[in-house]
This record gives sequence, C-alpha cells and structure tokens, in this order.
Amino acid sequence: MAKTHIRFEWAAKKMLRDKKNFDILEGFLSELLSEDVKIEGLLESEGNQEEEDDKFNRVDLFAENSKGEHIIIEIQNTRELDYLMRMLFATSKAITEYLPESAKYGEIKKIIAVSIVYFELGKGEDYIYVGQTKFKGLHTKTELQLTSAQKKLLGKPTVYQTYPEYYLIRTTKFNDIVKDTLDEWIYFFKNSEVLDEFRAKGMSEVREKLKIMNLPDDQKRNYNKYLERLHDEASYAETIKIEAEEAGAKAAKKVEDEFREDERNKTGREIAKNLIKMNFPDDQIAQATGLEVEEVAKLRADT
Repeated sequence: MAKTHIRFEWAAKKMLRDKKNFDILEGFLSELLSEDVKIEGLLESEGNQEEEDDKFNRVDLFAENSKGEHIIIEIQNTRELDYLMRMLFATSKAITEYLPESAKYGEIKKIIAVSIVYFELGKGEDYIYVGQTKFKGLHTKTELQLTSAQKKLLGKPTVYQTYPEYYLIRTTKFNDIVKDTLDEWIYFFKNSEVLDEFRAKGMSEVREKLKIMNLPDDQKRNYNKYLERLHDEASYAETIKIEAEEAGAKAAKKVEDEFREDERNKTGREIAKNLIKMNFPDDQIAQATGLEVEEVAKLRADT
C-alpha cells in the first residue's frame, strides 16, 4: 500500500503546533496513557521554537495537559548511542525551566516524556518501554509510600507519579502486527499509513488532516525535500558505518601483520644466536634467518 500520509515528525514540526490540530496529539496520548488527554496549549521553550534552518533530525514538542502536567514529545531519526541520557537531559531541563523563581519544590510540574525513535536503541525485544521512579526498601523490599499530608500537598497518590515518566517507542522493533488501538498509532509512526480498519482515538483526524494530497503545493515541495534529506542522512550514516568497519578491519590486519612480523623476527633472532655460537659468518646467518647483516652483527656483539 502506498504511503499516503505525512510522517509524524514533520507534522509535529509544521502542523500539530496549531491548536486546531491538537486533537491528533490528544488521540495519540490518550491511547498511550490509557486515559483521556486534553492539550491546553504548547509551552514556550527553546525546544519547540521554529527555526529558519529546517535541517533537523530531532523534533521536540512541549505541551501542557488539562491536569497541569507537562508533556515532552521527542521524535529522533538519527542514531545516538547516548540518547537515553538525552531523554534525562530534556526532562531535567523542563523541570527547571518551568519552575518559577522562589517556588516551592512541591510546585514542580509532573513531566511525561515520550520518545519516538527510528533507530535501534538499547537491547530488548519490546517496542514500547515505560520508565518510572520507585523507591524500594533495601531490606524489606517494600515500596516507599506518601503520607496523607504529602498526598494532599503534591496532589498525587504515589511517589512514582510525582516523578517524570518515560515512554520509549522503538519503531524499528514493531513487527507491523496490530493488536490494539495503541498499535495502530505505532503502525502509523513506522509506515506513515492509516489502514481502513484503524479506529484509535485521533486516527480519523490523521486520515483527514495528514494526507499528503491535502497539503498546499508549497508544503508538498517542502515535505518532499524533507524526505530527500532523510534519505541523504540515512545514506551518509550507512557510509560512515561501512567506512569505519573497513578502517577497523585494516587496522586489525595491520596489527596482526606487525605481530606476525615480530614473531618471525623473534624466531629469526633465536636461530641467529644459535648459529653465532656455532661460528657461522654473519652474511650466512643473515641469509638463513632473513635478518639484516647489521642486526646479526649486533646480536654477535651482545652474545
């Protein structure tokens, strides 16, 4: 089936920042978090500013829901081995960026960080991972609970709900077998397709608003250029990988050759020492061992 819909990260950069398209984000987040999500607006942060230079490989989207929680959506195309630390950095920055001066720590907003990545990240077979912070007793193995006063102050029933939560979606691990409505969204992220039978929340809006054919001509041209850049980046990354592998293979062969040469020289020197003791001439020893005459003479002097 032809890919008839816009890639989600391009839509997040160009279209989903418009309030009339919040219903698409709300649909996805509702399916992911298993609760109805209402987006109140986008947060003004460095991460979601429009840039004149559109050559990006990461898209950041910061929003606030009806519960006052902050939601970070990051879409990453290019492989980064330390991307897990990037997730940590983004949540830490959001916490400090949106905490007013002189505010109490209890006023820190709940952060929900959603990362959609298009490369192999970490080791594991699942395509969706959830990260939460829980405190367990070293000896009792029981989980730390909030007191009634803390629950009232923080507005949360459990400790982990006060801390950032991470949702990591690894599109490359999705096998295209759709088992539930959340899988419909993952299928869309991976393939930019909406199948006729999809009924997930927000999917009807995707069908209507994110069709490539519905884009104005200038946006179609920009979108096609973006796709070309993705192809270029993928080719460049593969080229770098192959060149690194070849360079590594050459380096390994050089080390192996040097080792073998060193072993041959060691063997040659041992033979030369024995021949020196037998009073063979230096030129004959050099011819027999492959050593230079000068090296044989030095060995004779040291013997």
